Amino acid sequence: MKQVSRRKFLKVSSETALGAGLGLAAMHTRIAAAVPASEKVVMGFVGTAGRGKHMMDKFMEHPDVEIAAVCDVYKPHLEQAIAKTDGKAKGYHDFRELLERKDLDAVVVTTPPHWHPLISICAMEAGKDVYCEKPMCLKPVEGRAVVKMARETKRVTQVGTQIHDGENYHQVVEIVRSGILGEISSVRTQLMLNEAPNGITGNPPDEDPPADLDWDMWCGPLEMMPYNRARFTLHRYFGELVGSWLHEMGPHIIDLPVWALEMGPPKAVTAMGGKFATHDISTIPDTMEALFEYDDLLMSWSNRCANSFGGVTRKAGGRQLAVSFHGVDGTLVADYDTHKLIGEPGKLEHPELPEPHLPRSPGHRREFLDCIKSRKQCSCSFDYHYNVHVALNLGNVSYRLGRRIVWDDEKGEAVGDKEANEMLEANYRKPWKLPERV
Repeated sequence: MKQVSRRKFLKVSSETALGAGLGLAAMHTRIAAAVPASEKVVMGFVGTAGRGKHMMDKFMEHPDVEIAAVCDVYKPHLEQAIAKTDGKAKGYHDFRELLERKDLDAVVVTTPPHWHPLISICAMEAGKDVYCEKPMCLKPVEGRAVVKMARETKRVTQVGTQIHDGENYHQVVEIVRSGILGEISSVRTQLMLNEAPNGITGNPPDEDPPADLDWDMWCGPLEMMPYNRARFTLHRYFGELVGSWLHEMGPHIIDLPVWALEMGPPKAVTAMGGKFATHDISTIPDTMEALFEYDDLLMSWSNRCANSFGGVTRKAGGRQLAVSFHGVDGTLVADYDTHKLIGEPGKLEHPELPEPHLPRSPGHRREFLDCIKSRKQCSCSFDYHYNVHVALNLGNVSYRLGRRIVWDDEKGEAVGDKEANEMLEANYRKPWKLPERV
C-alpha cells in the first residue's frame, strides 16, 4: 500500500474528525483496516512518556502498523498510551510480560537510557525486532552485548538517530568520500546552548514517589536513588542516568563523521569539564571538551550549556550544533539541515560536487518497518552504532576519571587501567544482569 505522508495523514484525520467526530486513533484504525493482516507489523512500546508518546504518533502514521501492547511503570502514562490506541492496546506494568506475547513482531524502547540495553537484549531474545531510542548503551560492555544478541538472534535493529535519514547528511557523506577536501586529519563536533545561570531542572527537594509510580522498577539496574520529580521528568540532565550531553546528542552528531569516514573504535579518549555556570540540581557538566584519537585523525567534541555561540554556521541563540571536516584542500561544515564548503587559499573555488549515489532512506521508521519485512539490516543497526557509542561511552568515563583512556577494542578493555575498567563494566543491581561478556 502506498505510504501516507504525515502531512496528508494529518489533513485527512483533521477533516474526518471535524466531519464525523472521529479521533486520530479511530482514523488510523480505518486506514489500517485496508492493509491485509499479513502485511501488518504488530508492535509493542516500552516507555510511553514524552518520547514514547511521540514515537507512537510517528509509527501510527504508517497504515501497516498495529500497536497491540504498551508498557509503563507510571500508571497515568500507561493509561494515556492505551487511550492513544483507542483502547485497543493492552497495557503492562512489567516489560517482561509484554515480551511474552507471541503476536508482537517488534518492540520500540523509549524508556530512560539506563534501561535501553537490557530491554533491547530481552526483546531480541524473545524473538522481537527492536527499535531503540538513543543512546543505545552507556558502557561498551552493554554495546558489545546488544550487538552479540542481535547477531545471534538475527533480529532487525534500528537506533533512533532520525537525522541520519536526511538528505543533508547523505550529501555531506558523499562530499567527504569524494575526496575533494583532500586528506582529512581533523574533525570537530560541537553542541552549544545556554541554560545559565538557573539551569533547567530547578532545585526541587527529594520526596516520596507518586503512589501510582513503581520507582523501584523505574530505577531498575541502577542503585536505588531518592525520587525527585526533576530526575523523573528530566533524566537527560542527570549523570547517573545519561552521563552527559555526549550520550544525549552525541549519537546524532558524532554519527556523521563515523558514517562519512567509516571510523572504527577510537584508540584513546581524553575528556574534561565541569559544572561551572549553572545552578540547579542537574549533575551533568555544563562545559565539556573531549578528544578522540584514531589512527589517522583526531576528532574533538565541544559542549557548552552556558553560551550558545557556535562560531560556525549561525548567530548565537537556541541550540546549535556543527560538524567540521578539515582537509588539506578545504573544510566542510555541516549541521542537521545545511552544509558549507570553505576552500583553502586557491582551492575549491569551483568545486566539482559528486552526483548523489548513496541509497536514500524512506524515513527512519519506515526503513525499520520495511527491513522487518525484507529481513535486511537497517542503516542505524546496533552493529553500525557500536562504533559511534563506544567513543561516547569512553568519553564519559574519561571525564569522570579526569584522565586519558587507552582502549583495546579487541579485548574490550582500557589498557592498564583497573579503575577505568571497573567503571566500564555494567555493575547492575540484582536481579538484573547482562549476558556473558564477549
